Amino acid sequence: MRKTTRALAPIVALGLVVATACGGDDAADEPAETTAAPETTAAPDTTDEADEADEADDADEAPSEIIFDFGVTEDVIRVGLNADLSGPFAGLVTQITEAQEVFWEIVNEEGGIAGRQIEVVILDSEYDVPRHLENYERMAATDGRESVVIFSQSTGSPHTSATAQRLVEDDLIAIPLSWYSGFAEADFGANVLENYANYCFESMNGIEYLVDTYDAETIAIVTLPGEYGEDGAAGAEIAAEALGLEVVYNGRGAAVPGADQTPVITSLIDADPDIVWIATTPGLTAEIFGAAFAGGLTDAKWSGNSPTYTYLFHDTALAPALDAAFYYSTYTQLWNTGDVPGMVDVVEGMRAKRPDAPVSDAYIVGWTEALIVKQILEQAAANGDLTRKGVTAAAFEVEADLLGLAPNQTWAGDMNDFAVRETYIYKVDTSLFTPGGTVSDEGAGTGFRLAAGPYAGTVANDFVFTEACFKP
Repeated sequence: MRKTTRALAPIVALGLVVATACGGDDAADEPAETTAAPETTAAPDTTDEADEADEADDADEAPSEIIFDFGVTEDVIRVGLNADLSGPFAGLVTQITEAQEVFWEIVNEEGGIAGRQIEVVILDSEYDVPRHLENYERMAATDGRESVVIFSQSTGSPHTSATAQRLVEDDLIAIPLSWYSGFAEADFGANVLENYANYCFESMNGIEYLVDTYDAETIAIVTLPGEYGEDGAAGAEIAAEALGLEVVYNGRGAAVPGADQTPVITSLIDADPDIVWIATTPGLTAEIFGAAFAGGLTDAKWSGNSPTYTYLFHDTALAPALDAAFYYSTYTQLWNTGDVPGMVDVVEGMRAKRPDAPVSDAYIVGWTEALIVKQILEQAAANGDLTRKGVTAAAFEVEADLLGLAPNQTWAGDMNDFAVRETYIYKVDTSLFTPGGTVSDEGAGTGFRLAAGPYAGTVANDFVFTEACFKP
């Protein structure tokens, strides 16, 4: 059997360095105040001429009288983000949030929605459930400058779950930055509009692709406890059974942030699987993958649920090992890839508004979140009802057109019918990574090559989805 002692300490140290770059795994235990983004970002004014033209356009698209209540005035529509800006996913979420800010700046310059400017309200949840709930109360309030009509982001599975019933009671919709399969259940996540495929389907697709590509026969599973990690683990277990894979190590819920990961690493090396499926934070991924690879697990192919991975790995000593072993599973096209209308919008928008921003795939996620909310608000305006109840009703009337950035989506009807099953699978290729690249650099990339996508394997396509794959 292989041992974990060889080169283990330096790789674990590297994992901790990468964890810091990605936001840190222990940041949620010791939250800090942040000034990374303002709590309320006011929209810019437009010219009188633009207002007159846009009012004329709105007259063709919306009733002359629109009713409204909370989070909307005659001049403003407030959209909320309950976002992790200083916790373990901060490196990802701050860029997602910035893309939303850019999106709404452009919408406002084009006249806004129903003659109103979009005002973005951003509160830092610190990836802490109590803080997330406090933020929710502030934005769900029926008065004040932080009162919103819809949440265009709610970071985290347990965090969004904690507000799921309140959203129904308050007639509010939330787009989760989470892909927990339970949000599709009408009696649990009725007002949580999960975008893209869920963790469960994502695991099925990633594993089936690796099995077909490498004739794999054995698999190891390593995940966080809770809705994120164990939903991903459940999908991996479903795929393993359907594909006849032997599960040689099931570390479902075994990767606990802040704990010693040596038992997990040792178990992986001893199991010697063909495939490893992982669902953790980026910092834990660096620690576990780096130590296992250094300890001798060099032949296995690795992949995992999307929040597991960050392109920032490509600027570390892990890069050669990742080139050899890792596939990145995710839900969208990546930065400046894919000849689709939405990518042109994202790239041109970021270059115009944030020309010095680092190149990142996270902008696509923020852009699609905002695209969904824009189409919901436009539908509500066309219905003449921008009340919270009216916006909620409109959400179930739209089929969100994501302009090729990800599969289009609707939330009406049966969960088995409206669930998105397609994902994207990229091979890590650090030769395509541009260190220090910005959005303005032509050809700058984050280090991925498309292997398949939009892709849905037979396991995901055949799965009858009637309830969450994992329930706490």
